[in-house]
Amino acid sequence: MKVWNARNDHLTINQWATRIDEILEAPDGGEVIYNVDENDPREYDAIFIGGGAAGRFGSAYLRAMGGRQLIVDRWPFLGGSCPHNACVPHHLFSDCAAELMLARTFSGQYWFPDMTEKVVGIKEVVDLFRAGRNGPHGIMNFQSKEQLNLEYILNCPAKVIDNHTVEAAGKVFKAKNLILAVGAGPGTLDVPGVNAKGVFDHATLVEELDYEPGSTVVVVGGSKTAVEYGCFFNATGRRTVMLVRTEPLKLIKDNETRAYVLDRMKEQGMEIVSGANVTRIEEDANGRVQAVMAMTPDGEIRIETDFVFLGLGEQPRSAELAKILGLDLGPKGEVLVNEYLQTSVPNVYAVGDLIGGPMEMFKARKSGCYAARNVMGEKISYTPKNYPDFLHTHYEVSFLGMGEEEARAAGHEIVTIKMPPDTENGLNVALPASDRTMLYAFGKGTAHMSGFQKIVIDAKTRKVLGAHHVGYGAKDAFQYLNVLIKQGLTVDELGDMDELFLNPTHFIQLSRLRAGSKNLVSL
Repeated sequence: MKVWNARNDHLTINQWATRIDEILEAPDGGEVIYNVDENDPREYDAIFIGGGAAGRFGSAYLRAMGGRQLIVDRWPFLGGSCPHNACVPHHLFSDCAAELMLARTFSGQYWFPDMTEKVVGIKEVVDLFRAGRNGPHGIMNFQSKEQLNLEYILNCPAKVIDNHTVEAAGKVFKAKNLILAVGAGPGTLDVPGVNAKGVFDHATLVEELDYEPGSTVVVVGGSKTAVEYGCFFNATGRRTVMLVRTEPLKLIKDNETRAYVLDRMKEQGMEIVSGANVTRIEEDANGRVQAVMAMTPDGEIRIETDFVFLGLGEQPRSAELAKILGLDLGPKGEVLVNEYLQTSVPNVYAVGDLIGGPMEMFKARKSGCYAARNVMGEKISYTPKNYPDFLHTHYEVSFLGMGEEEARAAGHEIVTIKMPPDTENGLNVALPASDRTMLYAFGKGTAHMSGFQKIVIDAKTRKVLGAHHVGYGAKDAFQYLNVLIKQGLTVDELGDMDELFLNPTHFIQLSRLRAGSKNLVSL
């Protein structure tokens, strides 16, 4: 084992990126990055097993509170899978999907090229990401060492001995507590042929794609990952078939918003088969996928393809740690924790995707910080709930709070404010129009593509119960809008805000049109 003692070396961000790339490309797996303060005599308050979002943010918080921490991670960089082969690449692919939808919609018009029958590369976009991903890795290693003063051992799997002891880089480290932050991996299928060449998930797509897929793509799954990658594959000009076990995008609670999203996906040519159960993936003589078999409500179907994408959620990486430490697990393999993020084993905490859904970045980062606060003696609980959410199709879809149907079922007297309004013209009006949808709004026959937005309001209390947006640029606002809604935001207060027109959401100005009414009605 070759160990680089990095403690007294001060690399720039670019130097870190180069060093990480060299380690990743090394045939022998590369050197261990050892950044430990041997002059600090204090016992570690916590050793973080994993330096992804949860481990890194938790470490920074613990350090800021005056504690001593150590991260041990199998990657040669901090930040985890998100910037390497998970959430960051999908944002690149979703950007491409939005740009390609625009180009295809206005094919041969204005300055747009003729996109008729045009198929663009999937592999070349994957290669683009691969070539640039070590820059963010370099930033996180640099920031964590030089600015946050974190201690870490990277490119070195941790060997957990017990609830206070970890072995790494040939040394044994003791801590008052362990914080488990090893994340989750892609879900898979238990069917014949699932290991054929040409079957990918979000991680192996980035790491292993070595050919340009053919004319048909099969996507298995119907939630975020499946939809986000499926829309990208579709936008490249390939036939894209989604095989969904139940119904797609059930996480969008408002039926009208969900219908708009699905209608636009289908309009782009996506084929969505609900109630489909994959039974077999056919391989050719060379072990490469050649077709997918599935049972549907209409019988068995066979789809010829050389490319299958599994978008089946994520599975916590809990098995090994549970065996070593005797952790209690839930039905999906998640490590069970209490409200203080403590596991069933004393002095062992678990955070991030390891403890199950929601498998979102905010939960990973916050749970790491809350665990650190508890380790440092602050008795504080954390349970993720009532959070904003989003996903990408060819659009950016943001949502929070209640959908209309959910609010009515809960006993609220509901009014809604939405755009486009309910009229005989339906969606064929040039509103909403804002960032990145203006061409759709003004184009011939494309007004219905300019987006959809809706807020759900309790008519009696005048409080906003939910908000839903399909378009671009609203996700950032939803982060803050969610806080205001939890504090009791009313339609009157919303209408009294100062909009930055043309704002991606028209909620402020539309609320102002109704705020003067003593008895609220829908708009």
